[in-house]
Amino acid sequence: MVNSLEKVGVLFGGPSPEHDVSVLTGLQAVRALQDSGRYLKVVSIFWSKNGDFFSIEGPSEAKDYAQGAPNGAEPVSLVLGGEGGFVARRRRVAARFERLELDSVAVCTHGGPGEDGSIQGALDLAGVSFTGPSAASAALGMDKFAAGEVARAAGLRTLPRVVLRSGLTSLPFAGPYIVKPRFGGSSIGIDVVADLATALARLNANVHLRRGAVIEPYRSDLYDLQIALCCFPSLTLSAIERPLRASASHEILNYADKYVGGAGMDAAARELPAKIPPELAGSIRQDAITASTALGARGVARIDFLAGDGQVYFNEINTIPGSLSRHLFVDPPVAFADLLDRLLLESIERPSAQYSAAGATGALLLDAKSISSKLG
Repeated sequence: MVNSLEKVGVLFGGPSPEHDVSVLTGLQAVRALQDSGRYLKVVSIFWSKNGDFFSIEGPSEAKDYAQGAPNGAEPVSLVLGGEGGFVARRRRVAARFERLELDSVAVCTHGGPGEDGSIQGALDLAGVSFTGPSAASAALGMDKFAAGEVARAAGLRTLPRVVLRSGLTSLPFAGPYIVKPRFGGSSIGIDVVADLATALARLNANVHLRRGAVIEPYRSDLYDLQIALCCFPSLTLSAIERPLRASASHEILNYADKYVGGAGMDAAARELPAKIPPELAGSIRQDAITASTALGARGVARIDFLAGDGQVYFNEINTIPGSLSRHLFVDPPVAFADLLDRLLLESIERPSAQYSAAGATGALLLDAKSISSKLG
């Protein structure tokens, strides 16, 4: 692979509950790209909790973002259209705002509009090449109900999952239950409940469930297994990880288990590689390939499974995983800078979207009668 990219950006942060973890992932990516010496320019693009964008050139640390944009950050805007992209608000060239000339942007935004297709769609419309999922695959991956149904249709085993809504009177499976935000990740907002009445009460009490929720059986006998994949230049699977709960009393693998001490996924307790039978490992790998195809994976994604009772169940896909799952690529080993190179090259060679107006010749408009006549 020959890397022809010279100037790249790294987008991180965003108005999401996973804002802080996104900052950690982004800063790790910035540092790895800067230290690699392969790029003329690496620009940090910070997306604030309020939805504003800022560019930062040079090194920065996580603490610099604790209260928002760090000192020296320059406000930028994301402009859509043929001349779109990230532009500096304060700098003008020939009566126009100066555009940040970037070959591609590494997207390191977790959760919310950074991972549900919103920012991906905006970048497409702005003509910005970017890493990670397309707008469509991001939206699908963020929707736990839709992603589960697609995985099931592709032949993967899944636990039964129902959309939880007011007025629901019964469920096709017995409790206890686990309630999850339909649109969210990283175990934020997940509850284990004994009965449907308690689950329904959570709809108003849990802010993370207000956009939608799903409910499924809680299986204490099952445990988590995770595998990451990189889609370019050909599909590469990581080692299989068994994440460990910080306390045996935890009913689920929670947010604190995943992101302890502000260090991101790197410091979480785990078995890596997971100590599982070869047959189970083979099933996980095959199911990950099936899931990645069915869900349209792009860039790096992490597939989460539940295992036990001799079965493997697809749980969910994380289309922009914490730290881009760099810690999982140990067999075969892939350096973080090399992983980022692959993602940036994919963003150029396999664009996330290619819009076309083919067929819109204007003939229909020329033949059309007045709008008033069409309204009767």
